[in-house]
Amino acid sequence: MKGLSDLRAWVVAGLVLANVTLPLAASASKASVAAAPVQPEHVVLVVLEGVGQDALKSGPMPALGRLVKEGAVTWSATGVNPPLRLPTMASLFTGLPVEKHGITWNTFDFIRGYPRPPTVFDYLDLSGGRDSAIFFMDEALYQLAKPEPYTDYQMCGPLKPECSAATIVGYIREYFRKASSGHGYGHAILSLPHLLVVHLPQPGRAGAAQGWHSPAYRESLRNVDQAIGSILGIYRELGLLGRTTVFVTAINNTGEAKGVQGGEAAGASLPRIPWIAWGAGIKPGYSIKQPVSIMDTGATVMRTLGLETHTEWESRAVEEIFSAPRPASVDPAMDRGGAVGIDGKVRP
Repeated sequence: MKGLSDLRAWVVAGLVLANVTLPLAASASKASVAAAPVQPEHVVLVVLEGVGQDALKSGPMPALGRLVKEGAVTWSATGVNPPLRLPTMASLFTGLPVEKHGITWNTFDFIRGYPRPPTVFDYLDLSGGRDSAIFFMDEALYQLAKPEPYTDYQMCGPLKPECSAATIVGYIREYFRKASSGHGYGHAILSLPHLLVVHLPQPGRAGAAQGWHSPAYRESLRNVDQAIGSILGIYRELGLLGRTTVFVTAINNTGEAKGVQGGEAAGASLPRIPWIAWGAGIKPGYSIKQPVSIMDTGATVMRTLGLETHTEWESRAVEEIFSAPRPASVDPAMDRGGAVGIDGKVRP
């Protein structure tokens, strides 16, 4: 009987010990998982026009307001001169000032061809085999739509009266539906893009045409905000939002959109624009302290995806917005389990 009593005592002691240690181990495991940084797999870049900090005071903008409240923000990033649509977008994509990329005009000119400097889309492909999808709302931006197997473009603009922010969201939803089907979209995209670029210029157009305090301007802000919310909703529906980083910036600020339809820019000073980062890997509720240029967007996208450019350009990552230090550089061939071909693409 004594042996049986001893056995019971050992069993009881073991159960007590298990009840104490197992929750502690589970808690430690949960803590380590919670502390593990999330490596973003997707980036959304939204480029607005005619939007600054005052836009949030013009009426409810819940989607943009959430990004501002929960993300890393500066309202004094610098654009380029002239603060026009085509030169600014060229600087954003090439990481170069206007005097270096050479695009000073603001309408599509077939004779001038595409930008000669490499773009962020080229860097994404060569550095890590990442694909991009770009949705523009102006035909002038055909100047930047260089045909590439790793980049898809779709656009509408003033030449299509039905074109609106809602139209662009419809294009994106259909693109994602086809890209996630496994059958591809167009010629080469067989999966969802790592970088989605969306151009939404309606506030700048409405403000320049009808006034910055007009009902049309306020309505355009609501439409753009709904579009941002809908795009985030698409990522949420696909289960990607927790691994997605969002950037929002603008070509020009409120009242600075004169000339975006064409013509000369007024003034020589650089416009002050919003620059917002939100989502996976970004410090929440953070006010950016370092100077930021719209040209820094490309390098920051690369940094977000854990990639290096290994090239000379004037785009610099906005390092302070990230919640974890820059990861060690990884050879994309090793990272993807393949080899880099002569065209720079990683082959399995």
